[in-house]
Amino acid sequence: MSPAAPAAFGLFSSDTKKNEDLKQMLESSKDSAKLDAMKRIVGMIAKGKNASELFPAVVKNVASKNIEIKKLVYVYLMRYAEEQQDLALLSISTFQRALKDPNQLIRASALRVLSSIRVPIIVPIMMLAIKEASSDLSPYVRKNAAHAIQKLYSLDPEQKEMLIEVIEKLLKDRSTLVAGSVVMAFEEVCPDRIDLIHKNYRKLCNLLVDVEEWGQVVIIHMLTRYARTQFVSPWKDDEVMEEYSENNFYESDEDQKEKDRKVKNTYTMDPDHRLLLRNTKPLLQSRNAAVVMAVAQLYWHLAPKSEAGIVSKSLVRLLRSNREVQYIVLQNIATMSIQRKGMFEPYLKSFYVRSTDPTMIKTLKLEILTNLANEANISTLLREFQTYVKSQDKHFAAATIQAIGRCATNITEVTDTCLNGLVCLLSNRDEIVVAESVVVIKKLLQTQPAHHGEIIKHMSKLLDNITVPVARASILWLIGEYCERVPKIAPDVLRKTAKSFTNEDDLVKLQILNLGAKLYLTNSKQTKLLTQYVLNLGKYDQSYDIRDRARFIRQLIVPNEKSGALSKYAKKIFLAQKPAPLLESPFKDRDHFQLGTLSHTLNSRATGYLELSDWPEVAPDPSVRNVDIAESAKEWTGILGKTKKEKPTEKFYSESEEEEDESASTNTSESESSSESEKEDKEEGSSDESSGSSSSSEESSDSESDSKGSTAKKTSRAADESDSEDIKKKTKGISKKRSTSSSSDTDSTSSEESSSDSKSESDSKSDSESGKSRSATSSKKEEKPVQDRKAPNKQDVFLLDLDDFCPVTTPVAVPTAAVLSPSLTADLEGLSLSSSSVIDFSI
Repeated sequence: MSPAAPAAFGLFSSDTKKNEDLKQMLESSKDSAKLDAMKRIVGMIAKGKNASELFPAVVKNVASKNIEIKKLVYVYLMRYAEEQQDLALLSISTFQRALKDPNQLIRASALRVLSSIRVPIIVPIMMLAIKEASSDLSPYVRKNAAHAIQKLYSLDPEQKEMLIEVIEKLLKDRSTLVAGSVVMAFEEVCPDRIDLIHKNYRKLCNLLVDVEEWGQVVIIHMLTRYARTQFVSPWKDDEVMEEYSENNFYESDEDQKEKDRKVKNTYTMDPDHRLLLRNTKPLLQSRNAAVVMAVAQLYWHLAPKSEAGIVSKSLVRLLRSNREVQYIVLQNIATMSIQRKGMFEPYLKSFYVRSTDPTMIKTLKLEILTNLANEANISTLLREFQTYVKSQDKHFAAATIQAIGRCATNITEVTDTCLNGLVCLLSNRDEIVVAESVVVIKKLLQTQPAHHGEIIKHMSKLLDNITVPVARASILWLIGEYCERVPKIAPDVLRKTAKSFTNEDDLVKLQILNLGAKLYLTNSKQTKLLTQYVLNLGKYDQSYDIRDRARFIRQLIVPNEKSGALSKYAKKIFLAQKPAPLLESPFKDRDHFQLGTLSHTLNSRATGYLELSDWPEVAPDPSVRNVDIAESAKEWTGILGKTKKEKPTEKFYSESEEEEDESASTNTSESESSSESEKEDKEEGSSDESSGSSSSSEESSDSESDSKGSTAKKTSRAADESDSEDIKKKTKGISKKRSTSSSSDTDSTSSEESSSDSKSESDSKSDSESGKSRSATSSKKEEKPVQDRKAPNKQDVFLLDLDDFCPVTTPVAVPTAAVLSPSLTADLEGLSLSSSSVIDFSI
C-alpha cells in the first residue's frame, strides 16, 4: 500500500500545482499569458471541472484593458458570481464603469454579471443598470436587459411594477434580437397583463419570421394565449356548416342559397386573427422541432378545423428526428388523432412500427394507429398487429393485444374476427401474451356474453396451464359471472382452485372467494361444502384483505341468527348486471392541457403552467390593437409628396403642376416629372413638329389622326382597348378638333379628355392604365424617330430611372401642357400609379 499512497497524493498535488500555474499566469504582466490562462479556465468550466478557487485571481483582471481578457473574465464571473458573492461585490464599481464601455459586448457582459450576483443589497444598482440598458443603442445590450429583468424579479418580486415599465418600453422595440427575450420576461413577470400586448400584437406577428428560434417558440406560445382571449371561436362556424350540409340534400336551390347566406353571416374571422395564422404558417418549414411543434399547437388551438390539417405533414416530418423529439411529437399526435382522425389518416404508414424503435416509441405509434382505425383500413391494421404480437418485446406485444381489443369494441364489423384471433393467442407459449389476451377477451365478452359460451369453456380449460395471476383472476371472474351458462364446468373449477388456494396470489384468492359465493347462491347443492371450505381457508389467511373478505361473504350468504337484513339481497349484490368496461385511449383526457407543454407530457399540472382561457362569446374591441401613426404618417406623406412630384403619374392627375408646366419654357427639362405614358402624350400634343407615338390619351389622338390621316396604323392598334363609352366621347371631340387649328389640337383633346374623365372616375383610370400599357410598348419603337426630330439644344434628365430603375430611358420632345378641370382634380386627388404597374403592363 505504500507506493499507492504517494501516487494518489501526487495526483491531487499535481492538480493543485496546475492551478498554481494558472494563478501565476493571471498575475503576470503580459496580456498573452493572462489570455492563455483565461482560455484554459473557461475550458475547465466547459468540461464541468470546478474552478471556483481561482476566483480571487480572476477578479483582479476584471479591469483589464484587453477586451478579449475582459470578455473571458466576465464569462467566468457569470458562472461563479453567485457562489462567491462577497468577492464579486468588491468589483461592483468596475461593473458599473463597464456599463458605460464603448464596446457593446462589454456593456452586455457587465450587465449579465451584475444580474448574476444575487444579493438583495445591490437590487437598486441592478434596477438602474437595467433601465439604462433598456435605452441602449445596441439591440444586443437591450436583449441582455430583458434577460436581467427575470433575474431581478426572482431576486426581489417587489420590483414588479418598475420592471413592468421596462418591459412595456422594450415591447415597443422593433429589433428582432430583443423581441423573444422581452416576451420571455413578460411571461415570467406579468403574464396576465394582456393590455401590454395590444399595441405590439401586429408588430410581433410581422417580426415573428425573423426572430431567433428560441424567441419564436416563446412568442408563439404567448400569442396563442393572447388570441384565445381576444378573438371569438372559429369552430362554431364548422359546426353550423356540418348541420347545414346534413340537411340540404332535398332542399330547393333557393332554400339552399338562403341557408348558405346565413352560414356566411355566422362568422367572419378577425383580420388580426388571420394575420397570426398567416405569419406563423411559414414556420412549419423550420429546422427547429420546437418551433414546428409550437406552430402546430397554435393551429390546433386557434385555427378553424378545416385549416388545422396543414400541420400534420410537418409533424410527420419530425418523426425522422431523434427519439426524444419523436416521443414528444407522437404524444401530441396521439392527442390530436383522437378528436380529428382525418388529419393523419393520409400518413398512416408513417406510424408503422420499426424494429429499431424503442419501446416507448412503439407504444405511442401503436396508440396512434388504434386511434386512426376505421372500417376502411382495419383489415390492413389487423395484419400489421399480427406481426407486432410476435415481437420479442413482450410489453409491446401485450400493448398490441390491448389495441386489438380496442379496435374490436370500436368497430363492430371486426369484433368476431378479433375475438377469434385473441382466442388463438391463448395457445401462445409466452405467458404475458396469453395473460393479456385473457384480460382483453374478458372485457370483450362483457359486451355480448350470451353468444360466447364456448369461449368461456375453452378459457376454463386453460386455467391449469396459465400461471400469471391477472389472467387466472380474469378467467375465474368470467366463470363466476356467467356460471349459469356453464353449470357443469363452474363447480369443477372451484374444486380445483380450492386445492391450490393457499399457494395462489392474493388477487386470485379474492376471485376464488367470489366464485364460491356466486356458486353458493346459484348451485348450493353441489357447492355448499366447497364454499364453506374455501371460506374457512380465507378466514385464517395471512392477508387481512382475504380474511376480511371471507368474513364479509360468510355473513352475507350464509343465513344465521346474527345475519342482518342485508343477507336477503345477497343474490342481487353478487349477481348484479355489470356494465361493460370502456376500452379508451389513455390520451383521451389530456386535451385539456395545452399541446406541447410539460403538463401535457406528464398528464398533470406542472408548476408555472398557464391555462388557455375559453373563447369569449363576444370579441373584445379590436381597436385596442390600432397603433397611433398619425404623426409618422404625416412625415412619410411629406417625404413621399416630394418624391411624387418627381414622378410622372402625379403630374397626370395634378392640375397645379400642369399649370406650372404651361408657363415653363420648352427648353427646360420637364421630362423629370413625366412617365413613359406622359411622355408620349406630350409628343402627341406637339404633333405639328413631330408625329409622336401613342400616349395615355391615345383615344383622343386617334380622333386627331382620323382628321389628318398621318398616324392611322398606330391608332388602329390602340382603338380596340378603349371602352364604347370612351369612343362616343372621343367622337364628340372629333367634331370640335376638326374646327380648330392644328396648333390647338393638344389643348382641345386634353380638355375633352378631362371633361369626360370628370364624369366617371373609372373611365379616367382605364384611360390612364391603357395609355400606360400602350406607351410602354410603343416607346421603344419611337426612340429613333423622336431623337431625329428633337431639337439639338434640349437636354432631358430622367429621375424616374434613378427612383424606379426603369430600363427604358427614351428622350422625348417637350410638349405643351394640357390643363385639367378642377372637378377632375377633386376626384383624382391623391391617386398615383406606381412605376411597377407600368412595367407590368408593358410585358
